[in-house]
Amino acid sequence: MNDRSNSTHSVLDEPVHTASSNIADGDRFVSRLTRDSMALILAGGRGSRLHELTSWRAKPALAFAGKFRIIDFTLSNCANSGIRRVGVLTQYKSHSLLRHLIAGWTHYRRETDEYVEVLPASQRASDDWYKGTADAVFQNLDIIRAAAPKHVVILAGDHVYKMDYGTMIAEHARRNADMTVGCVPVPREEAAGQLGVMQVDENNRVLAFQEKPDDPASIPGRPDTCLGSMGIYVFNTDFLFDQLVLDAKNPDSTHDFGFDIIPRIVNEHRMFAYSFTDADTGVQAYWRDVGTIDGYWQANMELVEPDPELNIYDKDWPIRTAQSQLPPAKFIFDEPDRRGYAVDSLVSGGCIISGASVKKSLLYSSVRVHSHAELEGAVVLPECEIGRGCILKNCIIDRGVNLPEGTVVGVDHDADRARGFRVSPGGVALVTPDMLGQPLHATS
Repeated sequence: MNDRSNSTHSVLDEPVHTASSNIADGDRFVSRLTRDSMALILAGGRGSRLHELTSWRAKPALAFAGKFRIIDFTLSNCANSGIRRVGVLTQYKSHSLLRHLIAGWTHYRRETDEYVEVLPASQRASDDWYKGTADAVFQNLDIIRAAAPKHVVILAGDHVYKMDYGTMIAEHARRNADMTVGCVPVPREEAAGQLGVMQVDENNRVLAFQEKPDDPASIPGRPDTCLGSMGIYVFNTDFLFDQLVLDAKNPDSTHDFGFDIIPRIVNEHRMFAYSFTDADTGVQAYWRDVGTIDGYWQANMELVEPDPELNIYDKDWPIRTAQSQLPPAKFIFDEPDRRGYAVDSLVSGGCIISGASVKKSLLYSSVRVHSHAELEGAVVLPECEIGRGCILKNCIIDRGVNLPEGTVVGVDHDADRARGFRVSPGGVALVTPDMLGQPLHATS
């Protein structure tokens, strides 16, 4: 497909307004674009940097923020942006993810052409399972053709953020782009060796893609800042088809968008970067790659602050999930040496804090904390039982763990390691049922 910088005027050249604009024509323009778009969420990755947290579940199915799953944030972004045709591409240990999608995301009405559809690796186009991000989409080209969208939005299912995809699609259309890459402005020293970086000109046209460079290219006029790729892509549908077919025919390709598709097309086609920034301040908006134990723990802990950057109470941008039918959290005993309380914490439904103290922690659904236990900086996933007198500091307790009375976690890292617990580079201790010899595999 040739560069179309001299193409004639079309509806795609109309002015772009944000979804919050008061200009009705701009709002209708964005809503038309999202209605004619389809989102594909890549949710089949192993999440290996999370170690035992993803031994029995896909990373997008991992619990986050007290009651949600990581994938809920991407799915809620689609719903709130007006993209109601969504495919979720699954592969690695997807049982709990599939169960969650069925329970929480099957409320759309097919007769109005709205759906969240699971697209598992099923060897539709070859004898192989999904070999890479690009191959995962390629193997579902027939499904995309049947939906006939004008634009395809490729999304990662393992990041936590709130983003209106409508404004990104509108910018893609206004620029008459073939492909647009969602990016976050990050300090160059933070991106070095960690993120894929887009080198752009003054108009945000992509000049080159750098895969985790040691010396990232800076944004024009901002020498200390670069544009890190979010793994979010908007394609014109026909252009996407052409590129995926070419990639599938290349025996030397790894069939990945970042490694193969982007480097091949960057110099020959119209590719732009879309900077994901706060509409009011112009600075980087909230986005977290919770792909490490430290990153996952830190992103959870940010939520216990009085005014966290991620507002999960925002009624204008609700985060949807599967709602368990649980009783309210309960705090019992008010004795001088046995008082049940929680401060600077999130405590979900079904929890009972019985004569224990909980500080700066997150307790997910149906956690029971027994008397004289002390929790601080603890992320406790659903259905755990914390025994009497346990002490937990700066740790993650995986789903279904039953901590015996008097267990100490996170105070002495050498002792943690001796018991078979994992200690992250940042000093966060991880405990799973398997580490305690308990038969439950945390698949949910």
